[in-house]
Amino acid sequence: MREVPFQAIVDKVARLCMEANYYLGDDVIKAFKDGLKREESATGKDILNQLLQNAEIAKQEDIPICQDCGFAVVFLDLGTEVYVKGNIIDAINEGVRKGYTEGYLRKSIVSDPIKGKNTGDNTPAIVHTTLVPGDKIKITVAPKGGGSENMSEVRMGKPADGIEGVKDFVIDRVLRSSANPCPPIVVGVGIGGTFEYVAFLAKKALLRNIGERHPDPFYADVETELLQRINKLGIGPMGLGGRITALDVFIETHPRHIASFPVAVNINCHVARHKTAII
Repeated sequence: MREVPFQAIVDKVARLCMEANYYLGDDVIKAFKDGLKREESATGKDILNQLLQNAEIAKQEDIPICQDCGFAVVFLDLGTEVYVKGNIIDAINEGVRKGYTEGYLRKSIVSDPIKGKNTGDNTPAIVHTTLVPGDKIKITVAPKGGGSENMSEVRMGKPADGIEGVKDFVIDRVLRSSANPCPPIVVGVGIGGTFEYVAFLAKKALLRNIGERHPDPFYADVETELLQRINKLGIGPMGLGGRITALDVFIETHPRHIASFPVAVNINCHVARHKTAII
């Protein structure tokens, strides 16, 4: 059994919080550039150029890409042959506290959903833990902004709805979201599982790199079709019209109950942030 020091988790999570907010992934930058070649709207082209400039300034000056530095959502793949000396959830929250404070990242979390007092350090994080074989710990920090999160939805459909029902729901959700999630967006879709698990699937889908298709050709084709249909809606960059409404669509699936058909859509803004480290 391998031991990992508490402070190693703290320091790594702190660094991931800062890097995720400062440095947009190469896949997203490439998607902006590819979109620029296909965008027909002059306003849309101008916006895509501004997004590229904004990402470059953030990278060069180590400043947040967006003023909303997000809820710290952490995906943890925890090896069954490794342990942290101390409580790993405490270490993650300490890392978020350190990263958001030392990195001058906006703190957006309130301690009570009704009373609304800011915790002052962006904790607690939302932590999704999966046990995996081995002696490694894989940590992914995915800061999630409020504007795009608010455009997300779970629907408990009927099994008879099938894949066409899923497609209609996704398109309808994007259409109703319009400019609110700061397009061009990335669309995560969860299908199956239970009411709460399907939302996790939709969020997990957002961790995939732009252009990375589902390993099952059936779902890969659905992702491609949905991306094409979304980009024909005319919403465009920042909702001001154009072809590039979405950079990609990702689907994650899970077995379901014979009587249930949960589907979830989790939308990410153009700042599709996530950084990963393996300890």
